Amino acid sequence: MRFAVISFPGSNCDNDLYYAIKDGIGENCDMVSSEDTNLNMYDVILLPGGFSFGDYLRSGAIASLSPIMKSIKEAANNGKIIIGICNGFQILTESHLLPGSLIKNNNMQFVSNWEKLSVSNNQTIFTNEYKKNEQINIPVAHGEGHYYCDQDTLASLKDNHQIVFTYNNNPNGSISDIAGIVNKEGNVLGMMPHPERAVEDILGSKDGLKFFKSILNHKVRS
Repeated sequence: MRFAVISFPGSNCDNDLYYAIKDGIGENCDMVSSEDTNLNMYDVILLPGGFSFGDYLRSGAIASLSPIMKSIKEAANNGKIIIGICNGFQILTESHLLPGSLIKNNNMQFVSNWEKLSVSNNQTIFTNEYKKNEQINIPVAHGEGHYYCDQDTLASLKDNHQIVFTYNNNPNGSISDIAGIVNKEGNVLGMMPHPERAVEDILGSKDGLKFFKSILNHKVRS
């Protein structure tokens, strides 16, 4: 498989993702500028964390207008795998590739902690290596990580099993403890925690490695 990490001005987790793919699971990975317009050669497209365009206006809002986003939307509509982590999740909601939005944490402060997550749905492209309700240790680092949606959207997320990860000890006030969701088709995922920062024991946890291995496992199965 061939992976692309999209680097926006202000991204600061793009290298983390690059090495999680290249060294963590041994797959081909390229760093791609948000000014590029062609992603046809890639199977998996990753939008990293950070502070794209300084989080001016609203987190992810300016990045959602970048030239690369047209290609990302086309790739999503064609069934390619799209992943947005932290700021990448914010960009996906701003681009309407995922429902809901990310707003300021309840305590109005930046949180940077290790958090226990539950794998709410292990039947996805991104979680098939985990057990149902497996407890994993993944770090968070965000100021606008409170996932919010209206009640109809929440009901739809639950009915369609789109809630993939939930917090055990909600650090930001997200509705229904949501830490990560997928679209209805299951090929686009957004999550606030950082699995790419949990792929080696030296980092404090390897629980994020199964996230990336799940993608490879899905490819083998399909």
